[in-house]
Amino acid sequence: MATEIKAPVFPESVADGTIATWHKQPGEAVSRDEVICDIETDKVVLEVVAPADGTIASIIKNEGDTVLSNEVIAQFEEGAVSGAAQTQAVQSEEKVEQAAAQTEAGAAPVVERSQPVQDQAPAVRKALTETGIAASDVAGTGRGGRITKEDVANHQAKPAAPVAAPLSVAVGERIEKRVPMTRLRKRVAERLLAATQSTAMLTTFNEVNMKPIMEMRAQYKDAFEKRHGARLGFMSFFVKAATEALKRYPAVNASIDGDDIVYHGYYDIGVAVSSDRGLVVPVLRDTDRMNYAEVENGIRAYAAKARDGKLGIEDMTGGTFTITNGGTFGSLLSTPILNTPQTAILGMHKIQDRPMAVNGQVEILPMMYLALSYDHRLIDGKEAVGFLVAIKELLEEPARLILDL
Repeated sequence: MATEIKAPVFPESVADGTIATWHKQPGEAVSRDEVICDIETDKVVLEVVAPADGTIASIIKNEGDTVLSNEVIAQFEEGAVSGAAQTQAVQSEEKVEQAAAQTEAGAAPVVERSQPVQDQAPAVRKALTETGIAASDVAGTGRGGRITKEDVANHQAKPAAPVAAPLSVAVGERIEKRVPMTRLRKRVAERLLAATQSTAMLTTFNEVNMKPIMEMRAQYKDAFEKRHGARLGFMSFFVKAATEALKRYPAVNASIDGDDIVYHGYYDIGVAVSSDRGLVVPVLRDTDRMNYAEVENGIRAYAAKARDGKLGIEDMTGGTFTITNGGTFGSLLSTPILNTPQTAILGMHKIQDRPMAVNGQVEILPMMYLALSYDHRLIDGKEAVGFLVAIKELLEEPARLILDL
């Protein structure tokens, strides 16, 4: 008996989604809880899994189609494998046996070539366009020789075969490539543009001597990792310092809602993470109750989920303050854009040795520029500068965090 496969129930902040990839086609056998479809929303990619062992009877929403919350996207046949799937399995086994026999006989195995690019699914056409790979060069493993996204990725990962240098190159030829924005990229663009147009954003700068923290890390990193199973990084120091500074300057932890100012009595700090799909900001909850190891483990877990595309909407919802680290990419100085409705964001940057005057003497110290962008409608310059100076002092004297000074 056929049953309906529906899109997940989207949160209130997500209006709809787009079918990104069908991993299974009608007639293909699937196992219970196997991922059969990816739905891309403004924030995350949601996976749809098979409700039981069986086959996909029919696909109602194709790749590229927009779907609403709980909308039917396919029909599923529970139980026995369909005749089409059985036939496909037999054909696949025959191809494997044929290839093996030819290999034993010294002949090159026959590889079924893919169908033309215009016959492929939208997600596959997009992958081919982005990578610049011709469809005729990819061996399709899908039904009827169709290319899958995995086929494109596997082909791209293969080492390129040596080719002869062209005899002549067209002079003045300029190549352009046009690809559609992903939903996440469009949403990020909209939010960043809205932040610059709807806030009175201003940035103040300072610099911090990282030598004390670097010496502390060098002294305790092995014992810390042995005790807590986490690597002691810089971000935990910044999260804890920012949390303490937010306690001292509540306006920096507040937000504007219409004509009201909302002062948050909790500290949920978002940490900007770069992923293949774009910039995402998962949130560490109640950082005032977290120790350094919990912060490090939380950031590491979010980074792994972002890399694997497993971040959920609940991971990125809320947040009262954000920290972004452009220094991981070599940025020396930048002006971060607000993550609205938050009213402030802290930018970390590259650590660089610079000559500094210390007690009348010139010393070479590892320095980092800090940038605080804030909404001047709510936060005055005095508060912004005081907040940033508090972070600087807490980082340059880590004992202050431990002794609550």
